[in-house]
Amino acid sequence: MKTTYVTLFLIFFLSPSQLLTNELSNQTSPYLLQHADNPVKWMAWGKKAFDKAKKENKAIFLSIGYATCHWCHIMEKESFRDIKIATLLNKYFISIKVDREELPQVDALYQKSYKQYYGHAGGWPLNIFLTPQKEVFYITNYIPPKNSSKFEGFEQLLPKLHQVYENKAVLKKSIDLIAHRKFITTNRISKISLESLVQSMEKEYQSDYQGFGRSSQFPESSKLALMLDLAQLSNSEALKNNYFAMLDVMALRGLYDHVNGGFFRYSVDTSWEIPHFEKMLYTQAELLPLYVNGYVLSHNQLYKEIVQETIAMLSRRFEQDSLYFSASDADSIVGEGAFFTFTRSEIKNALKNNPYAQEIEEAMEFSYEGNFHDKVHINFYTSTRPNGFITFQKQLKKVTQKRRYPFIDTKINTAWNAMMVEALYKASIIDKTYACKAEKHLLALKDMMFDKGELYHQNILGHKAKQKGLLEDYAFFIGALIAAYESGFDQEHLLFAEYLLVKAKQKFYKNGLWYLSDDGLDVKAGLNDKYYTSAQAKILQDIIKLAALKGSFKYEKLVVESMKKLYSTLAKNQADTPALARLYLMQTKGIVVIKSSEENLEKNRFLFQRSKYPYILLKAKEYDDYLACTLRQCFAKEKDLKIFLTAINNYGKEH
Repeated sequence: MKTTYVTLFLIFFLSPSQLLTNELSNQTSPYLLQHADNPVKWMAWGKKAFDKAKKENKAIFLSIGYATCHWCHIMEKESFRDIKIATLLNKYFISIKVDREELPQVDALYQKSYKQYYGHAGGWPLNIFLTPQKEVFYITNYIPPKNSSKFEGFEQLLPKLHQVYENKAVLKKSIDLIAHRKFITTNRISKISLESLVQSMEKEYQSDYQGFGRSSQFPESSKLALMLDLAQLSNSEALKNNYFAMLDVMALRGLYDHVNGGFFRYSVDTSWEIPHFEKMLYTQAELLPLYVNGYVLSHNQLYKEIVQETIAMLSRRFEQDSLYFSASDADSIVGEGAFFTFTRSEIKNALKNNPYAQEIEEAMEFSYEGNFHDKVHINFYTSTRPNGFITFQKQLKKVTQKRRYPFIDTKINTAWNAMMVEALYKASIIDKTYACKAEKHLLALKDMMFDKGELYHQNILGHKAKQKGLLEDYAFFIGALIAAYESGFDQEHLLFAEYLLVKAKQKFYKNGLWYLSDDGLDVKAGLNDKYYTSAQAKILQDIIKLAALKGSFKYEKLVVESMKKLYSTLAKNQADTPALARLYLMQTKGIVVIKSSEENLEKNRFLFQRSKYPYILLKAKEYDDYLACTLRQCFAKEKDLKIFLTAINNYGKEH
């Protein structure tokens, strides 16, 4: 009880300024500011913190998370507000808090250490104990305040790790164990081909659950994009059906917010029923083009509705000054998922006077037990939305309008905004107004994040950007500019894309390898696409597209040089590096550039999108007819569009 009394004393008898006990109050990151009034003497990542650790000869406690991370909130409430734990941390350690969205290169560095030690991917929160020289001697994820059956608690762990640091022999052994531990993998290098990629994708896909997970399900957009490419290139009906099956299950089950629109971050179960209720900007941005493609190929009205509802949700909740915030939280004051779930009586009231009430209940498999902490999170177990859905949706919207929406992380992240700009351009094939919206967002992003020749990583509205851009910012911004060119055929977009590519190459490309940042950390760019497309694969896709649009062998050479270093990685992990696999296919099969007048290109966008060949770009030329070219040859010139499209499809079969 002593801790409780001390905490109450601090709350009632100290002024707000006195409660700001650490240096995070000077930061702009919403995540760091969430910890600014902790009794832990947090410092931000930087020279000052490491110099202090060296001067005082203290180990470092590094804690990495982000503002909408559920378990980060739990640790903050359980441990970082606790006076006893704070006292131990302040006595024995220099504590550094990192926002992984602000410093993804720092996160990537220590996620690599975690995977090397444990043999599998980590997550957030990520907690690391380091020497002042940045040598890792203990690494883990969530830490409770006290020991439990599964976890070692802070109260016992902190004194123990302090003793490890003090005992140089034990410390060296701990450092060596983490630094040199290697897990033997069974992946073998095999020859890459269209057939091997198809086989790898078929093996990876879990038809029982329509997904790739065996415990939880992430909407792995890069894998789905590769799946559709492979379906089209190999003429595989099975892969095409799997693609549509995944679009259906993600749109109809619990991953999707059926009331207000948009996708949650992932599903905690294999059946896609109960999500982790965060909404991330990058999730929406990378899923939208998949549903656009799905609609173009199938004319399934559900996919069009998902695109429209998701963009509307982002405009309502995430948008300000033509820029998008980063994420919204799973938690609210009432608890996790409380904004998005409903009591049984709220569901019944929403169905009153709805002539299709029984059909909706049957589609939901509605039960009075609920499916999430005695509440109902809506899932539809049908192949489409039931009749009466719109009326049902409107009634539940009225319920949520009386609730307080969860916390929103108001960071403006360049990479994620650029992803969303590209998604809007691609969605303009469904609604032309999205192209105007995309152009407005692109200009706003450039105005905020590009200054005096430098691209910046992130910012808060009302502040001046300070953190220089990372590889991911350049990669996704260039991707947005290429999409912008294809939308309006403004050469200025391509010129700016080329400028950013020159800068990116200067900053991040060294001795044939791509790095995440140019701040001296020397963190090599990875190829993990699970959360969103890897920056390295994305920028290489950008380069091969620019090579095709500009007819540049110089750009092609840069891709070839990079792929030499990456071929073995792709060969060992063919289904686990999907964006890289798509790059390989673009490179080996060839990107087809369709050249014709702006008028011809504009009026036939939908037909080009329906082509069975997935790697097509549009380039405006003063031609009345249609010309199809790869980097090395033009193979079709026709006035008849039907004959022209047949020639492109035949090219796909022959290559």
